[in-house]
Amino acid sequence: MSQELKPDLCVIGAGSGGLSVAAAAAAMGVSVVLVEKGQMGGDCLNYGCVPSKALIAAARVAHTMRHAGRFGIDSVEPRVDGAKVHAHIHDVIKSIAPNDSQARFEAMNVKVIRAPGKFVSARVLEAGDFSIRARRFVVATGSAPSAPPIPGIELVRYLTNESIFDLTRLPARLVIIGAGPIGIELAQAFRRLGSEVVVIEAGRALGREDPELAAVALNALAGEGVELREGVAIERIEPLPAGVRVLLAGGGSVEGTDLLVAAGRTPNVGGLGLEAAGVNFDRKGVHVDRGLRTSNRRIYAVGDVAGMAQFTHAANYHAGLVLRSALFRLSAKVDETLIPRVTYCDPEIAVAGLSEADARAKHGSVNVLRWPFSENDRAHASQETAGHIKLVTAPDGTILGVGIVGPHAGELIGLWQLALSKRMKFGDIARIVLPYPTLSEVSKRAAILGYADKLRSPWLGRILRFMRRFG
Repeated sequence: MSQELKPDLCVIGAGSGGLSVAAAAAAMGVSVVLVEKGQMGGDCLNYGCVPSKALIAAARVAHTMRHAGRFGIDSVEPRVDGAKVHAHIHDVIKSIAPNDSQARFEAMNVKVIRAPGKFVSARVLEAGDFSIRARRFVVATGSAPSAPPIPGIELVRYLTNESIFDLTRLPARLVIIGAGPIGIELAQAFRRLGSEVVVIEAGRALGREDPELAAVALNALAGEGVELREGVAIERIEPLPAGVRVLLAGGGSVEGTDLLVAAGRTPNVGGLGLEAAGVNFDRKGVHVDRGLRTSNRRIYAVGDVAGMAQFTHAANYHAGLVLRSALFRLSAKVDETLIPRVTYCDPEIAVAGLSEADARAKHGSVNVLRWPFSENDRAHASQETAGHIKLVTAPDGTILGVGIVGPHAGELIGLWQLALSKRMKFGDIARIVLPYPTLSEVSKRAAILGYADKLRSPWLGRILRFMRRFG
């Protein structure tokens, strides 16, 4: 007979969103049960953000060694040991894992149940030997990589972000299906480590990004030897004795020793018993309102499973909103324009708010201000001058969106996210005093351009001429 638990809050899923909810609720003295069938830390720690950035860091070192000559240091071709790169990646995971561990959360007085959870009614979830009747539930089960329905894909061994970081060797020739952020990041990383890389994309590479920004990053990848095939459909995939062959629609083929599928993700809704709980969902995820509440008012959903922005920081943002609503009955609404995104290629692409196209569609007339990294002294010192910042404002100067392609763009976007959340105008940024020399000066220089039209005003000329008369 199962043991009954009656916590204030039950969280299903110990990824970034679920852990954020559980930790914050427990800190406020709320009784919490956390249910996780897999690894603590979820996709971000074990298969996504952490291992991919560790791989990218290793690849950047290799790239720097090849190009050290520009700094007056002898360039060398690095000797890359796949097993040691694998060890580096997993050492990084291990160093962070204690923050997400079962022991840490149990020390916070969170009851952790390591078993699959399934709703058996609108009020009860069963997990392992427990029957959980919570006042509120939060579904935070994330998403998983999905493979497109390509004929023959079931006949070959292919990698996803859940398996590629288990490789202890470097692929000789890696074929990647999908040129979204995951595909592009890993393409550049493996190319820098020494693999030949071909990326196949049915549409436009980095299709979600402003083409103006994407082009800078994609040109850099091409310059490093990544072969990118855009607008190409795949007819079928065939196994080879030492790899795979991808046959392309319209003729031609691509062969490789390894195949990585990075063409989408599917919310983890299966096996949760959502039907029994009266929770509406489909293949895109759990249906939620702007307060992240499902069709069952006792159940919320956060992160990837809610079918919104699939980022760790988005899940953390959702967690705060859910706690506000579930524990304090306060109004909470998701504003997805407040969620920035970064593609961690080199140069990086970071975006906050609306793109130029979206801003024009929503607001009509807008102003676009740009400043290149080639006009930034710190970028010259580091010899990282590719890219620029693009600022979109309303006619009254209100900031609508910002895109940055360039060195450390992900670190620079935070200032603009704050500006957007506070409904600031470009003048607020133009008046900031920033240290010299820093990359952050590109933000101020772009904002200062907003005054250009005003400085050319005939009225300003008249005022200046009048003031000259008085010395």
